[in-house]
Amino acid sequence: MNLSVVILTRNEEHNIKECVGCLDFCDEIIIIDDNSFDNTIDLAKKLGAKVYRKKLRNDFAAQRNFGLKKAQAKWVLFVDADERVTENLRNEIIQITNDPLIGYLGLYLRRDDYLWGKKLKYGETANVKLLRLARRKAGKWTRRVHEVWEIEGRTRELKNSLIHYPHPTMADFLNSVNVMSSLHAKANLEEGKKSSLTKIIIWPIGKFVSNYLLKMGFLDGIQGFIVALVMSFHSFLAWSKLWFLQRKI
Repeated sequence: MNLSVVILTRNEEHNIKECVGCLDFCDEIIIIDDNSFDNTIDLAKKLGAKVYRKKLRNDFAAQRNFGLKKAQAKWVLFVDADERVTENLRNEIIQITNDPLIGYLGLYLRRDDYLWGKKLKYGETANVKLLRLARRKAGKWTRRVHEVWEIEGRTRELKNSLIHYPHPTMADFLNSVNVMSSLHAKANLEEGKKSSLTKIIIWPIGKFVSNYLLKMGFLDGIQGFIVALVMSFHSFLAWSKLWFLQRKI
């Protein structure tokens, strides 16, 4: 096999068909499922994917490394269920992974976010670049949240973007922020970071100012304001939760 794709899922029945549908150029489609209780697994199997159940246990890096172990191809692509590979990106990936002379072990993908019908051109999501395509044995994933694929070798950036459709509703956005801020707090604790009243108060304000003003999120209209505000709230939650975790040590 030349190219495997790994998708992490939990209750993604509304996304999985469209996500897998744009990955038919891959030799192997692997689903690592965090005990979904909707129709995600049945739909994925009907689409020809190999499905493995594995509880997340608050560790995205471990989940992705498990996917790496299950992959059999030379190259591995990681895609989330709410992401889509465009035709141009597909063609670029095919060209790269079939080139026997390529000297790169890892490839960064730019990601374009679309929130409630609008492409976000500003703010913290405007220039997201993720290392999502690499040789299977080139490295491993680290950090339980905001995980990073650490590659030992040369990397480059692909020209075409991955499309991201996060948070179909406001409730989903807020629920995601609550969950991810808890994981972020635990990761910060493990890394020896400390919370303080200053961080709880000042950093969220700085986050909003950075996203909405310095990175010109206001040009994205209402969506830009909501993203800046909610991500500021994420910062407040993460540092506040870290303070509570510190008290338990």
